[in-house]
This record gives sequence, C-alpha cells and structure tokens, in this order.
Amino acid sequence: MSKKGIYISIGLIAIVLSVYNLSSLETNPVTFSEKVKLALRDAGNQLLLNHQDSTSVVLPIKELQPLKYELSFEKSLIIEPDSLVDILDRSIKKAQLPDEYLTEVLQCVDQEVAYSFDMKKSVDTDIIPCGTRDLPKNCYTITVRFTGNPEELSNNTIWWYFLLILGFVLIALGFIKGRSKTVETVENNNHITIGSFYFYPEQNKLVKQATEISLSKKECEILAMFVERPNEIIKRDELTKAVWEDNGVFVGRSLDTYISKLRKKLKDDKSIKLTNVHGVGYKLEVN
Repeated sequence: MSKKGIYISIGLIAIVLSVYNLSSLETNPVTFSEKVKLALRDAGNQLLLNHQDSTSVVLPIKELQPLKYELSFEKSLIIEPDSLVDILDRSIKKAQLPDEYLTEVLQCVDQEVAYSFDMKKSVDTDIIPCGTRDLPKNCYTITVRFTGNPEELSNNTIWWYFLLILGFVLIALGFIKGRSKTVETVENNNHITIGSFYFYPEQNKLVKQATEISLSKKECEILAMFVERPNEIIKRDELTKAVWEDNGVFVGRSLDTYISKLRKKLKDDKSIKLTNVHGVGYKLEVN
C-alpha cells in the first residue's frame, strides 16, 4: 500500500472510532458521581461475599462532599485490610476512575479511624499500612476521597476529540502527499521526474529508459510551466504570454499545435495526461 493509502486508512479508522465513542458518550452519559457510586457498591458487595454473606444489604452510597463518598452496611462485618485494599482497587479500576484516593475505615460508634490507606498512581508513593490484623466484627463506614483530578480518567471525551482531529489531519496528509509528490524535482543530473520520464529542461529533452526524445525550445518552455504546477489548470492566456511574449509572432493555433506534439511525446506513460479544459486552458494530470 502506498503512503497515501496508509495515511488515509489510518485516518478513517481514527475518525470512525472517535465518532462511535463520542456518540456513545452523548447518548449514555454517566457522571463521575454515578461511576463512583457504582464502583463502591460493587466493592461493598465483594466485601460481604468475602465473608460468605449474601443476605446483608449495602446501604445507599452517600456523597459527603465533592470527591468524597461513604460506603456503609446494614449489619456489622469483619474487615480484612488486605482484602479491602485489593477489592477497592479492582472496583475503582474497573469503573475507570482516578487511581489516587484516600480511604478511611471509621467505627460507627465514635467515628474513630480504625484503618486507612492512601492510594497513589505510583506504587512507590502509596501509603498502605501493614494489613495483617483483621478489624473485629463491628459497625463500620468506609469513606473514599479522591485526591487526583476526577476528569483525568473518567472523562475520555478530550482524547476522542483529539483522535478525531488526528484522523482528519492524516487524511489531509495522504491527499497532499498524493498530489504534491507526483512530479519530483531531482537535484542530481539537473532533471525532473515526470511519471516514468526524466525531463532535462536545460538540454531540451525527455528521457525514458534508454530512449531520448528531443523537444523544441517552445515545447520545453510549455512543459516546464506544467511541471511547476502539476494537476493545476493553467489558462491559455498565461501560457501564451509566458512563452510567446517578446518572442516573435503568435498565431492563434500555435499553442494547440505544441500541446498536441507534447501529448504524442508523453503518450507512452499512461499515468500522464495533458488535458484540455474547454474554454479555460490546459492541465498536466500526473497520477
């Protein structure tokens, strides 16, 4: 596959993925608070099941203040610190919530902190006390306060918009590369590549493999103008003025005659077309 095709293919994939995910976010929006409540309810259920308790109820999750939430239970329970850390970590990651949060286990009676840990992005900065001793069966509430930016992981909208823009950029690059590099100037040997031809403007000739094709001065001047502006319409008046001004008498059909001669000399390469744009001018099409 050509570079043009690769750019366009990747760009289209990026656009399709972005549009699909952005439309999903818009049609089924889930707020940060809703995600937290779902994650904490899941964590509470796992804590109960960890002790073979499938009948107790996890009470409604409370939002105590922005970014701080409370998990509580219908009945007393035993809390194993190691299990609590692992269960909360899994539930929060599954909900794609920020991975920086402070957790406290409070005794219902006096609101004293029975256990706490501070989870950070980096394992090196986590503050997780030794969890070998279980907390005895009692009434506990668990608070989770997010210390990072809630938009960091919970809201992927910015990234999907970035991917969408990137897709359009890649497609544009694909078309630019497809057009701008069809005629390539080569510094060595002072020639210009046009399809399978080598054009030597200083020597008034075209070379294709081992075949050399002579050009008249006028043919060379006309072809040079087309080569400078491939795939672009050049008006008849512009061509005649540039080539014939101060260079003798111009006869109305002279330009058409030279164009016809150039077409014949370029006909061996099907990727090159010297086309007439009726009433406007001519264009050198190079695929």
